[in-house]
Amino acid sequence: MDRCATAYALHKEGFNCAQSVVGAFLDKLNVTKEQAMAMAGGFGGGIGGSHEEVCGAVSGAVLVLSLLNPHTDGADTAGKVHTYGVTKEFRARFADAFGGLTRCGDLLKARPSAGEKTPAAARLGITAHCDVMIVTAVEIVEAMLVE
Repeated sequence: MDRCATAYALHKEGFNCAQSVVGAFLDKLNVTKEQAMAMAGGFGGGIGGSHEEVCGAVSGAVLVLSLLNPHTDGADTAGKVHTYGVTKEFRARFADAFGGLTRCGDLLKARPSAGEKTPAAARLGITAHCDVMIVTAVEIVEAMLVE
């Protein structure tokens, strides 16, 4: 399964950046496609289309990582620390790929394109900046799951 291509296809179908990232991992998540799309629906466009907050691709990746590294017991401090660590690592890797940026509006202004730090986007021939961020978020999550 090419999760990056799946996320790209979902975005082309009209799903937002967060939904596209989450949708690429449906086989690993214990939710239906409808639940996943509903859960991620408000995170697109920098939260509700405002372009003022964190990139939807980042939000989608954090949702995936949180579901795969759940902190479900309030008394489980170690679980909370682990979940925060995983998501912090993702954010650092994403920021590294995009010149330190993770905020939707900043990324839109920067208009990142595929390059050496976004190999999946280059492999798929992606040129649209949001698609580059989506497939890169998926690629980073995949790498983290292998590690």
